[in-house]
Amino acid sequence: MNSFDSSIETYLSNIHFSHFATRTIEAIADLYTFKGLVLIPVLWWMWFRQGERREWRREMVLATLISGIVALFVGRLLTHWLPFRVRPIYSTELHLQFAGSNIKDALLTKWSSFPSDHAMLWMAVATGIFLVWRGIGVLAILYTVLFICVPRAYLGFHYPTDLLVGAAVGIGITYVMTRDAIRLRYATSALRWIEHRPGPSAMLAFILCLELVTQFDELRKLAAGVIENL
Repeated sequence: MNSFDSSIETYLSNIHFSHFATRTIEAIADLYTFKGLVLIPVLWWMWFRQGERREWRREMVLATLISGIVALFVGRLLTHWLPFRVRPIYSTELHLQFAGSNIKDALLTKWSSFPSDHAMLWMAVATGIFLVWRGIGVLAILYTVLFICVPRAYLGFHYPTDLLVGAAVGIGITYVMTRDAIRLRYATSALRWIEHRPGPSAMLAFILCLELVTQFDELRKLAAGVIENL
């Protein structure tokens, strides 16, 4: 345990708000409404917005969605490849009492804390928004930090370095995936297919956005259940 993580987690564990405020923070950290249902609709807004460079903007939306999928995939790989890290709320070394310590998801005990897939995914999406709309993008990044990342540190779900590394990887993935040399290799042809087949593409877009909003939780739980029973 490094001093940076332990000092911040110790400080956060000593901050206790009212019962209502704590339950509100828990809801913000747990509900999809405060994560994907805030950021994903902004991508839809960008997609349908009229104005200049419409084709480029739609390519960037596609690239951002793909970046989100890649971020989740990379996050899962990293949690398997890197040494397992117990989440602060379950750590017996810290001896800390977090405000949300009554929330104990059994599945989280089996998932490594490092890096944060929440920070990785939603910072990737926020970065894509920023690259298209600077003003809205700054708000998206601030929202991701304050409403997605900070509550997870406060409740003991992640160490600060889990969130910082996850955010950095998410930003890096979106930055690479949206570069012209890479984006044009897949987004342009995908956009042509969408324009020629609006029905199937709208159906697939709905499914993809739904899964991103829920971070593929149901599919991951199904996969975990299948693996356990093999």
